[in-house]
Amino acid sequence: MPEYLSFETNRLFLRPTTGADAPFLLDLVNSPTWLQYIGDRNVHSVEDAETYIQNRITPQLERLGYANYTLVRKADRTKIGLCGLYDREGLDGVDLGFALLPAFEKQGYAFEAAQKMLEAGTRCFHLQKILAITTHVNHNSQKLLEKLGFRFEKTIRMANDPEELLLFAWNK
Repeated sequence: MPEYLSFETNRLFLRPTTGADAPFLLDLVNSPTWLQYIGDRNVHSVEDAETYIQNRITPQLERLGYANYTLVRKADRTKIGLCGLYDREGLDGVDLGFALLPAFEKQGYAFEAAQKMLEAGTRCFHLQKILAITTHVNHNSQKLLEKLGFRFEKTIRMANDPEELLLFAWNK
């Protein structure tokens, strides 16, 4: 397996998500905030999580060199969330996404990780523009995106999703 870039902030390691992260991913994608703001990904067992990683995360990592990163807190090596750059069907550009386990929300970790992903996106992966999508009701994500320098562009609908989303953009 090729070696992919990992990143580091003051408090976090950001490393590519692998099959070893399946138990953690299972917990995260079934957390109340994930289900409320991102949606049910039909990941209900460790095996489902392994399949999700193998089918949805690893192919993009192999194709583009970036994808989803597991956030590991340096202080105690606890996996606390995900952050990444996603090539989503239906979006004309790369999407910044982030999610934390509820116990680690509102402590600045999402900002720290997302800021590092923006830096990596421009410096390492040569992206000039990065997008982000969120629901109308996810005010915390909207505030975080604005704090990162994203600007609201328009509302959109993704394929096979009836919910209208807010599209934000960040330019280098």
